[in-house]
Amino acid sequence: MSLIEIRKRSLTIETIYHEGGPVPDQPLRIAAACAVIRNPYAGRYEPDLLPFMAELRSLGTLLATELVDTLGKDKVEVYSKAAIVGVDGELEHAAVWHEAGGWAMRAVLGEPKAIVPASKAVAATGYRLMVPLHYIHACYVRSHYNSVEIGIQDAPRPKEILYALVMGTGGRIHARLGGLTKENVSVHDGQR
Repeated sequence: MSLIEIRKRSLTIETIYHEGGPVPDQPLRIAAACAVIRNPYAGRYEPDLLPFMAELRSLGTLLATELVDTLGKDKVEVYSKAAIVGVDGELEHAAVWHEAGGWAMRAVLGEPKAIVPASKAVAATGYRLMVPLHYIHACYVRSHYNSVEIGIQDAPRPKEILYALVMGTGGRIHARLGGLTKENVSVHDGQR
């Protein structure tokens, strides 16, 4: 029997045309794919979460593929992941998404090296979470530090978990604060 029972999914796309300055050649697009599932461990302690984490890879692949299909694999420059656990669960039920969601995005995108940033919480239904974003090939590319809000109005219910993956097509519109640029990444270690 599968540990993953999806109640609903959502796909949100934010398109940013400018930030008060000149309109760029291409708008920035940030997409968040979310899935709300039943928490198989709600209300009880489960000592072994590894089978759940392994099974979540399929959900991660589903969401990552949806994002790549939406934005275009060759256009994705930033990514992140997030989880919101309903109040009958625990933070560790969100932490399983670090491996499962991160692994899925790396596999779908062709193994970028930068760590996949994340945010997680145990919260009431309707909670909104700010999710950090950064460049997929080197996490110290300052122009690509950004964030996006994820959440669904009726989720997660107390015995549910909302898992999200986020991808975007570039750095901040009008980024001009110096630091490492994507063109100057040279070490290829996921950092610089």
